[in-house]
Amino acid sequence: MLRTIRSKMLFVFAASLFAVLTLAALHVASLSSLRERYLVSERIEDLLNDILEVRRFEKNYLLYHDAASLREGLDYLDAVDRLAGGLAGGADKELGEAESREFLDELAAYRLALSRLPAAEASDAGATEAVRAKGKALTDFATRLLSARRQRIHETIRHSLAVPFAFAGVFLFVTIAVVALVSTRVLRPLALLRETTRRVGEGDYRPVPLRPGLSDELSGLVGAFNRMAHQIEANQEHLLQARKMAALGTFTAGVAHELNNPINNSTLTADALREHHAAYLDADGRELVDDIAGQADRAADIVRNLLDFSRTERPTLTPLAPGEVAASCAALVKNQMQAAGVAFRVDVAKNLPLVRGDMRSLQQVFVNILLNAVQATPRGGSVTLSVAPGMGGGVDFRVSDTGPGVDPEVRQHIFEPFYTTKGVGNGTGLGLAVAYSLVKRHGGRIEVENPETGGAAFTVRLPAGETAAAAGKEGPS
Repeated sequence: MLRTIRSKMLFVFAASLFAVLTLAALHVASLSSLRERYLVSERIEDLLNDILEVRRFEKNYLLYHDAASLREGLDYLDAVDRLAGGLAGGADKELGEAESREFLDELAAYRLALSRLPAAEASDAGATEAVRAKGKALTDFATRLLSARRQRIHETIRHSLAVPFAFAGVFLFVTIAVVALVSTRVLRPLALLRETTRRVGEGDYRPVPLRPGLSDELSGLVGAFNRMAHQIEANQEHLLQARKMAALGTFTAGVAHELNNPINNSTLTADALREHHAAYLDADGRELVDDIAGQADRAADIVRNLLDFSRTERPTLTPLAPGEVAASCAALVKNQMQAAGVAFRVDVAKNLPLVRGDMRSLQQVFVNILLNAVQATPRGGSVTLSVAPGMGGGVDFRVSDTGPGVDPEVRQHIFEPFYTTKGVGNGTGLGLAVAYSLVKRHGGRIEVENPETGGAAFTVRLPAGETAAAAGKEGPS
């Protein structure tokens, strides 16, 4: 229940509020009890004062035989009776029930003895001593009762004095709890994040260590930061790769333009030898000239691929029917399929949406993929070009073959420029790199997999309609 920092803070403050309210209630109860005991103490003091007044009139009567003093004493004794009746329960609590009952009995006996004094003989010392003894007992009882009540008041005051210290203890506990919580669950993770942010800025993308089982806000923030650092690292690798590709494209464009002149000169020289000096060439000479011309053409093809790879301008996109794109590409590779002894099939679904693209660029993409499929498929195998609706309303062009498939180690490098699994002189490693670049410029993507049925499958996913148009306007990514 207390997994989040917010819940822990709320719990600490709720517990503190409960403790404060409890202490406040105890303090109010203590003050109320103190007030009640003070009022009772005042009544006990009145009781003691009235008893002392009765004793004073008693002495006056015993000394001067003044009947008025006796009547005054009896009147004060009536007030003592009333106060004693009101304090009966309090006296029981302070001195005990037996002593309180004994006091009431002594009070009744004292009244009786005091009222009989006029009828007693003046020389009757026993009656006088009885009145004095009973009066003294009443005075002692009231004194003890007042002393006990004052002791209770002092105890209540001592208890009340402890309440501020309890408040201070609660405040100290809350302060320590909040400081500990903020320090361990807020400041420490924030300091760790600050240090990790510095490391990320320096290129160190190690994640922030996170204890398992935590689900509070800072743990979620640390988890999000770790995911962000991982994503930054991945994007950094992609950015570096893109920069290398851009630098490589610029370099290859310059090299290709520089190579064009000697290649063109070699081609023109070979053509001039064939046209103007054919009579002076024997069979071996003509073969050498043809070889020069063929190698020059091959070099020119490599240069064109380099230029296509390094080209940065956006293709002009027009609405194209997926079936027409597939048919034009099939016509371009049909002869190569027949020469290689590979069965070729085109399967186009109905009611496909139009794609916006450049026909020449898409032909270059699919012809390259189809020729790679032909070269990977043994004689007697088959290659299939299928066109079907794709995810998100796009169109999927899928080229599958019955060859050996693509090794996982090769798959992660297959779209890199100059990477090839073919022997020396049989490939430049630019075909799929150029295809990948052209597909990205169309706002699509290209994927490769090894189906369970065998062989390899290249899927070009192109967006349809306005999606493709928007992607084309944004340029290559």
